[in-house]
Amino acid sequence: MIDPKKQYRTSDGRDVRIYAVDGGGDYPVHGAIKNTDGWFLRRWWKSGKWVNQETVEDLIEVKPRIKRDIWVNVYADRSSITYDSREEADRYGSNTRIACVMLTIDCEEGEGL
Repeated sequence: MIDPKKQYRTSDGRDVRIYAVDGGGDYPVHGAIKNTDGWFLRRWWKSGKWVNQETVEDLIEVKPRIKRDIWVNVYADRSSITYDSREEADRYGSNTRIACVMLTIDCEEGEGL
């Protein structure tokens, strides 16, 4: 079921605007797809399918991206602890720390679960 509060794109990656999900009939989802020369009106089934087979105009939910840097204290016993800043990692790192590494996380929400 398409949720008007969420963001969608087409299965081939184009931007989508959803105007309504209560249009009635076989195609209750109303919106538009952005092509190179503007926005074009479309209607979809409540599942987000454009027709009853897979097409490039089917809707795919765009999940929020998580982007942030973390610092990881690494220890000889293979344990590690993460921190939000280098300063915090240094403050709480013990003398058995063998490395302090910055990792950049850039993924979709829920990725890897």
